[in-house]
Amino acid sequence: MRERKAEHSTTYPLAPVVGEAIVDYLKNGRPEVASRLLFWRHLALRSPLTQSAVSATATRYLHRADIPVSRPGSHTLRHACVQRLVDSGFPLKTIGDYVGHRAASSTMIYAKVQVDGLREVALGDGEDLQ
Repeated sequence: MRERKAEHSTTYPLAPVVGEAIVDYLKNGRPEVASRLLFWRHLALRSPLTQSAVSATATRYLHRADIPVSRPGSHTLRHACVQRLVDSGFPLKTIGDYVGHRAASSTMIYAKVQVDGLREVALGDGEDLQ
């Protein structure tokens, strides 16, 4: 996929369920258009799905799910992905490479420190530390 900031292509593996959903969309859901672009609007005017349409859809579903975020949209999904990788213990360098950051400081913005967790460790009696 072409990245906006880094201007280079990156390839990621697809989970089988995602691959199956894309194949189903191509066979049964995609409008018949000559373009090689993958995702298209189903309503008139037939046009490729834009980044703003994806963001608007993410916003709608975040609101519908009552998920409180300061700036809802597709970027929220990116942030959530990075945060889950941080919480799972992946190194910041690996995460930065995955999301296309050139500087570790860019990744650290997404990987906000969990202050409550650090506070609990700092105030604890050290029982869990061995």
